[in-house]
Amino acid sequence: MADKIKAFFQKKKANAKFINAGRGYKLNESSKPETSEIYQPREPIRRAEPTEEAKVAGQAALARLKAKENDTCRFNTSYAAIQARVKKELELERKARQELEKEATTKLVEKPKDEAMNNEFLAVVDVYFRCPYISEEILTREEWKKKIREFLYEQLKEEEAGLTSCLIIHNCNTGKTKIQNCIETLEKYIENILNNPDVEKYQKIRMCNKIFQEKVLPLEGALEFLKASGFEQKKLLHNDLEEDFLVWNPDASSLDDLTMLVEALKSAEIIPLEVDRNLQVLLPSQANEMTELPESFFNITLEELKKEQKLRAEAIERNQILRTKAMREKDEERELRRYRFTLIRIRFPDNIILQGTFSVHDKYKEVVEFVKENLINADIPFLLLLVGQKIRENDYDKTLLELRLIPACLLKFSYEGVEGKKLDTSAGYLKESVLCLVRNA
Repeated sequence: MADKIKAFFQKKKANAKFINAGRGYKLNESSKPETSEIYQPREPIRRAEPTEEAKVAGQAALARLKAKENDTCRFNTSYAAIQARVKKELELERKARQELEKEATTKLVEKPKDEAMNNEFLAVVDVYFRCPYISEEILTREEWKKKIREFLYEQLKEEEAGLTSCLIIHNCNTGKTKIQNCIETLEKYIENILNNPDVEKYQKIRMCNKIFQEKVLPLEGALEFLKASGFEQKKLLHNDLEEDFLVWNPDASSLDDLTMLVEALKSAEIIPLEVDRNLQVLLPSQANEMTELPESFFNITLEELKKEQKLRAEAIERNQILRTKAMREKDEERELRRYRFTLIRIRFPDNIILQGTFSVHDKYKEVVEFVKENLINADIPFLLLLVGQKIRENDYDKTLLELRLIPACLLKFSYEGVEGKKLDTSAGYLKESVLCLVRNA
């Protein structure tokens, strides 16, 4: 059934490409339009002469556009130019650090309270995702939820309405318990018919029934699933009163169809989203300024997290003597569960920084692969050092959460340890196509 669901999405993507390919024609006919379709030239429509004010405004707009293009050209993305900028920034950074150290002796330097809310200080604006099942777009999670919902409801009009309704139940509702209760109830309705195909009472569902009202009707896709299973809404007498019922029609759906649908309901899953790496290349000054993380990185809001961390730190400080190792480990695990994503930065020997976004459940080897696919010399072994320590190869299958590389981490790239080779790094480390992404700050 999982293969059937996958084939369903592949078919829909193929159909979308076919529709967007444009008008077709038969193999035995010319691709040129028929005579009746040939464009007949018409007398051009005479345009009114623009006013003097319009001419001045147009000239000003062209001047601004040209100035913008010239400004863009000034930013040289050649490796030599980037290296020069890095050296200059490092020198400025060193001087700025010395000045801050002097100021720190006389007064405490505090960040503005609203600084975290300023996008200029955010390392990334948000977390973005891909959904290969549907399209190659890169969107936020909320944007994907809307797009997936629209996509699935559009497919209800097609042949696979039953399978689509299963996917709607799993993807367009919230609350695992509510979804599971709905699925179990729907399974019970169908299995009663499969086990007792000649018993009339199992072929009817009273829509005023409490279980139906609480567990089935409120969830998106549930009613569509029953209709795809052959149920039709009818008015029937119940205790001398006319009420709404869903009645199964054997001609609309066979027992084999019901067996397939109940299996689809059990095996359908949430359409997976893949975290987009949101690759960025930063200079040292940019990396130092852009340190804040958006709230989407956490399971609670950033403000709540900071407040709770402060209270917890104060409580631990007061009770440090009385706390056991097990208690401290339990607190640490609780703290780690607050993180959903992590920002990984890799600093190269030329001080250029490669940045990517990862799920905390991604394995460390995915970070290694991310670095490798952006290198000029991808075949040469390299090391990623954490505070001067190498992460061992047997840790590559551990998650970033297990390695505590959260919510942000800086790794140092090195070719050290490669024996018998003199490496030419005059062209840098990252591919030219990647270096072009360096921010023009």
